[in-house]
Amino acid sequence: MLTKRIIPCLDIKNGRTVKGVNFVNLRDAGDPVALAKAYSDAGADELVFLDISATEERRKTLSNLVLQVAEAINIPFTVGGGISSVADVDVLLQNGADKVSINSSAVKNPQLINDLAAKFGSQCIVVAIDAKQIEGQWLVHLVGGKVPTTIDLFEWAKEVEARGAGEIMFTSMDHDGTKGGFANEALAQLSNKVNIPIIASGGAGNIQHFADSFSVGMADAALAASVFHFKEIEIITLKTALRSQGIPMRLK
Repeated sequence: MLTKRIIPCLDIKNGRTVKGVNFVNLRDAGDPVALAKAYSDAGADELVFLDISATEERRKTLSNLVLQVAEAINIPFTVGGGISSVADVDVLLQNGADKVSINSSAVKNPQLINDLAAKFGSQCIVVAIDAKQIEGQWLVHLVGGKVPTTIDLFEWAKEVEARGAGEIMFTSMDHDGTKGGFANEALAQLSNKVNIPIIASGGAGNIQHFADSFSVGMADAALAASVFHFKEIEIITLKTALRSQGIPMRLK
């Protein structure tokens, strides 16, 4: 059985790691390079770096900071924020990223998924989907959750898989930062509708929430930020506890 993955997420704004609730009220969480190294050393399976204001500010991802993080860690590293072309991805991979995450640009130009998968391989392409429930329907949101669309989460997930995405990172905006647990019902639906790995994001507050994301939500990986940044949960403690529940985990 494939091991499940634990992924700390560095949301970057103005060169610093930040964390908010429901995508707003951001507070400083520290130096991204130091945090990245600490997570790599602590046994995280992968790391995600999201330049959360790049799309809104219409600029490219902080490639120099990506390089600094890549040099500090020895685990797979996904980078997102402001990516809209093959050339953008080329720069990030040259600076040490292993995978890239695209979100708003994929919705605005779905052909980008095909182009990136053809050039770099599906294993390199993660499509991030931010969604919230509106009148009972999960709808995709863009630009860091600020711009609602009428696109259905599950239909979009099937399309990005068909276009060549290798993985989907689903963030429930309703759950983000609340520490009330992941959107397990939606995660399970996603897992049933697509055949590529799903990363659960938004809502981690305790160890059981992670366990539920795997056992109930059928996620392949669980991503979190504040519970790791503010040392509410240590990665080794989390992974040991999950393994004791029969969830396959890689331990150092």
